[in-house]
Amino acid sequence: MNAMYYELSSSLLKALAHPTRIQILERLKDEEALCVCHIYEDLELEQSNVSQHLKILKDQGILSSRKEGLQVLYSVRYREIYTVLEVVQDILAKKLKEAHEQLEMKKK
Repeated sequence: MNAMYYELSSSLLKALAHPTRIQILERLKDEEALCVCHIYEDLELEQSNVSQHLKILKDQGILSSRKEGLQVLYSVRYREIYTVLEVVQDILAKKLKEAHEQLEMKKK
């Protein structure tokens, strides 16, 4: 692998490295496209905050957008991002199970 691969990989992963961005992606999972107004209302966050996170995801190519009238609709460009999030969820479940098992062993 070359340095550019590592740099691009790091940038992509950094774009995912915020709870709000993961929430946005989860919100878009079963939708073709959503307006920022629906996203920030559903997440109960400020519109300006959500817009900043949408921009980061869009700049990294994770999301795409299109204008419909006065609304900007966002959609997930690469559905494979959900595979990445599922792997993270699996790892977290394993870590939680291991931590639970260690606590149980300490009790004995």
